Amino acid sequence: MNTYLLAGASSLMAIKTAELLQQQGHKVIGLSTKPNAFNYDLFHQVEKYEQGNFPTIEGSIDGLVYFPGTINLKPFHRLTAKEFINDYEINALGAVSFVQNYLNQLKQSPSASIVLMSTVAVQSGMPFHASIAMAKGAIEGLTKALAAEFAPTIRVNAIAPSLTLTPLADRFTNTADKMEASQKRNPLKKVGTADELAQSITFLLTEKSSWITGQILAVDGGMGALKI
Repeated sequence: MNTYLLAGASSLMAIKTAELLQQQGHKVIGLSTKPNAFNYDLFHQVEKYEQGNFPTIEGSIDGLVYFPGTINLKPFHRLTAKEFINDYEINALGAVSFVQNYLNQLKQSPSASIVLMSTVAVQSGMPFHASIAMAKGAIEGLTKALAAEFAPTIRVNAIAPSLTLTPLADRFTNTADKMEASQKRNPLKKVGTADELAQSITFLLTEKSSWITGQILAVDGGMGALKI
């Protein structure tokens, strides 16, 4: 049995990941700025994802996943410096603090893994995505830098999804017309689900991906690679 720690644990994507990990017999600990929404083996509510707010967790940790993120889509001229800073702090600096805080416990594991969250918009270039693409671009750089620095003892990878059916993205899929338009834009003519992303995250966390590190895994229905 391994122990996995999920930040942003009240999100649907985190809950689906926790379900899969528990089904495989693992222990899952959740951290969230929101109340507990799932039967985690252990749960801590925190004020912010920054140093001084993380709880002490005893024993080694075999994997970390950082789920917190934002979807702040606006024309570039309307984005304020405050919005750029907020997106960067939540998406990138929060991940940095999370990993730094539990790094020593990851080092105690014989097969540790870190999974971070990016977006298809980093590599594809999409209008109105300037702030989130910049923040998640930092995550992709961080993923590769840490994978190099922590090798061979800790693997580090990231997931880069396109639009997924989660509460965070609800405003883009909350009507039949919006859903149809989103499906038509995707090469596989569908919008992803939290279950599908959870499968990929769980794969990267566990020994099934033991020879994979420093990768940005596109889980996007081909959105970032195909033009159909």
